[in-house]
Amino acid sequence: MELSIGFSSLLTKYAFSTAVAYIIIIQIYRRFHDGNEFVFTYFMFNSLIFFFAYILGSMDINIGFAFGLFAVFAILRYRTDPIPIKEMTYLFIVITLGVINAIGINEVSQQELLFANLVIIFLTFLLEVNGKEKILGRRTIEYDILENIKPQNHDNLLIDLEKRTGLSIKHFEIGRVFLDRVNIKIFFDDD
Repeated sequence: MELSIGFSSLLTKYAFSTAVAYIIIIQIYRRFHDGNEFVFTYFMFNSLIFFFAYILGSMDINIGFAFGLFAVFAILRYRTDPIPIKEMTYLFIVITLGVINAIGINEVSQQELLFANLVIIFLTFLLEVNGKEKILGRRTIEYDILENIKPQNHDNLLIDLEKRTGLSIKHFEIGRVFLDRVNIKIFFDDD
């Protein structure tokens, strides 16, 4: 079975985009971040945006319509639990890679596209390596003493959290508050 030129181009572009995403997600992101919580999301967003941009790039449609469809993804952001800013940055990186690798080769040379991808990989790695003095571990826990979440009781909260977890907590973030408990993200020395 012989592949059409268009399908071969799609396979080549997708393989390239996925390889670059793999380097950023697996080789850089997972090396500097605990857990695999966002790995699935990053790969899926990269693939979804790639096919979305590739198909829209091959269609003769109004640019306003394309931006409208893209805005649907942005609206979904406001309907989900907030994620940390660095994870959101990685999400935008994989979205951008999907778009430029899907439609970029039609507008720029292969060398320019390769250069753009290499710069993104290099900057991501460079900023991760040099952007942190000390990597802190983090966990989200459920806490049951709501009196301690008041700002004036944060010292008591920190002492109680360290006693309960046995960890040297550097700082914490109070999350969702329920009737009888609260979610608290703790950051601690990961030695």
